[in-house]
Amino acid sequence: MSRHDFTATEFAERLARVRNEMAARDLDWLVAIHPASIHWLTGSDAKSYQEFQCLLVGPEGAPLVMLARQGEVHEFETDSLADEVHGFGGGENEDPVAAFARLARRHGLLGGRVGVEVPAYYLHPHHYLALREVLGAALAADASELIAGLKLVKSPAEIGFVRQAAALADLGMARFAGDLAAGRTELALAGGVYETLLANGSGIAASPINLVSGPRSAYSHGAPTARRLAPGDFGSIELGAAFNRYTATLGRQFALGRPTARMVELHDVVRRAADAMIAAIRDGVPATVPHQAARAIIGNAGLEPYRVHTSGYSLGPGFPPSWAEPLHMIGDSPYLLKAGMVLTVEPPVFVGPEGLGARIIDNVLVTDEGAELLGRTQRDLIVVE
Repeated sequence: MSRHDFTATEFAERLARVRNEMAARDLDWLVAIHPASIHWLTGSDAKSYQEFQCLLVGPEGAPLVMLARQGEVHEFETDSLADEVHGFGGGENEDPVAAFARLARRHGLLGGRVGVEVPAYYLHPHHYLALREVLGAALAADASELIAGLKLVKSPAEIGFVRQAAALADLGMARFAGDLAAGRTELALAGGVYETLLANGSGIAASPINLVSGPRSAYSHGAPTARRLAPGDFGSIELGAAFNRYTATLGRQFALGRPTARMVELHDVVRRAADAMIAAIRDGVPATVPHQAARAIIGNAGLEPYRVHTSGYSLGPGFPPSWAEPLHMIGDSPYLLKAGMVLTVEPPVFVGPEGLGARIIDNVLVTDEGAELLGRTQRDLIVVE
């Protein structure tokens, strides 16, 4: 993605919404650190999240100020909407928080009320502690979900990108199903999927393919290995496709040869649980409701102990290692579903003692009337005789 992927008007509207929310929270400045936040406001696709980075967002009239490692300065200058770009490091080590402190003093952060994002994966604990020391009494709030919350409902342009990603995911799954055969390695199958995705215009998704088979089929997020598939195997694949960073995911179960009755049962349970979620999703529904619908079906099948995590979550532009947004469909979720959100539907069952697991993954667009399924891949168990 770059600043050219959306209109100047859309970027300006995003910035205005952020500033309005800052004012509602009595914040003068926001220190955005999550790469998805920086991407949403500036269009930047830079890999500066591998080191310390931040975007300083001030009140109306203040510049958008970016601090990143020196290697990404030119990219931010030419391919983002940051008004000022400052680098640290270059060819030698430099404390990035010292560079932040200089910018904070220059732009008056220390005399105001400052919110700071504290995102998982992207902010080292010692950098966070150093930021707190620099800001002192000016640090007024953990603002980790300020931008993230505004991003949940997608614009028409964003939904267009997600639709393109979903079409690419369908192509990737078709390639997998066509290549699936005894004797193929998990890695070779994954390689075919990646070749198809990238050749057809997908970006590199934020999280790698999950692909497990045979005795590994109860691993919920196993990476592909050199294991060769064999007759009788049961397994699952989850892949992600990306268009301008906007992600679509897709997951399916497979069997090599006639599946056992237990394999069919597990697949049927998660299929019915997913269907119940899709039927429950619509504008204004608490995010707990689809989750509880899936949980009831899994529980009635006697599989509640093996339901291992959230039933689904909101998808957005992804940066390694995750494409997930804060909204999760789980028992204590505080969110309401709103038209324009893009959600995964993936209630899982992984039965470790039996060495079997099942998960079907689809993406839906929340609408006023319900949930629109974004992918076109059939949702049956993939069986190779």
